[in-house]
Amino acid sequence: MPERKTDRPAGARGPAEDGGFTPVEYDPQYILMVNQLKKYFPIKGGMVSKTVGQVKAVDGVTFNLKRGTTMGLVGESGCGKTTTGRAILRLSGEKTGGQVLFNGQEVYDLSPKQLRALRTKMQIIFQDPFSSLPPRLPVGEIIGEAVREHHLVPKEQFNDYVDQVMDNCGLQPFHKDRYPHEFSGGQRQRICIARALALNPEFVVCDEPVSALDVSIQAQIINLLKQLQEKYKLTYLFISHDLSVVEHISDSVGVMYLGNLVEYGSTQDIFRNPMHPYTKALFSAIPVPDPTVRMERIVLEGSIPSPANPPSGCKFHTRCPHCTQRCVEEEPIQREVEPGHYVVCHLYDP
Repeated sequence: MPERKTDRPAGARGPAEDGGFTPVEYDPQYILMVNQLKKYFPIKGGMVSKTVGQVKAVDGVTFNLKRGTTMGLVGESGCGKTTTGRAILRLSGEKTGGQVLFNGQEVYDLSPKQLRALRTKMQIIFQDPFSSLPPRLPVGEIIGEAVREHHLVPKEQFNDYVDQVMDNCGLQPFHKDRYPHEFSGGQRQRICIARALALNPEFVVCDEPVSALDVSIQAQIINLLKQLQEKYKLTYLFISHDLSVVEHISDSVGVMYLGNLVEYGSTQDIFRNPMHPYTKALFSAIPVPDPTVRMERIVLEGSIPSPANPPSGCKFHTRCPHCTQRCVEEEPIQREVEPGHYVVCHLYDP
């Protein structure tokens, strides 16, 4: 069957008609190119733990991320946001399919030695700052452990380097000898940020870094991340449930549903003109701080299908108010509906 023509972002592909996969060529303007990334987890059952199914946590995610920018990744709990971030960093085992290019290198083709060298360039800030910090190590050792392991600075400069990293993240030198349980939630998150930035990374996955913090502390951490980005030209993948935070910090936004990226574009375009029915429903839940404004909340019927047994065709069709028979039978592909704004929905087919 001939391939259907469609507009796609540079290097991106929609699902091929025959279910195949087409690798993309590296474009230097992007630090990260993710093409049809898939990550499935086996479901074991029976007396001999036979694989009886698969959880399709990430099922064909495609996007490109420019250097020095921030991409927000939003969606309901369980839609695959965190798994996408971990799969990009190769923290969750081997991928099931697709392509992850970081500075032109396929992350999953690297040898252990090459991957070790790449680890300094790709870092992650975890969602829970307390559980992600080793409780028996002082803060100075937590931040400096990887610096020492990768031989980033000479031994005689080690202490001064750690002090500088801590100062950049709003921590004092006397904090080095304290342990994680002696800090507040906001301070612990600063420690996590300092640990990630101590290796001079180019790309950082921020996995809901402010969701466990008070609103005032959230603002401090968000401002810190933005200051560090300007100072060190960092690139962020910012995973969050809080749409107001995503709007404030992101240059582009991707909306995920059940393992798929259903809409992607600049932050201004996505928030000004959400186009996918799921994006519209998601954004309708954003509270407006004006008592005179009448909220037009879009309430989706039904529950999220299981990623172990996703619906045929468009995965959103079981909850979509615009569902047609075509949505039930045919999987939509990514289309550019306006410059830089991509939607995966049959409503915008030509």
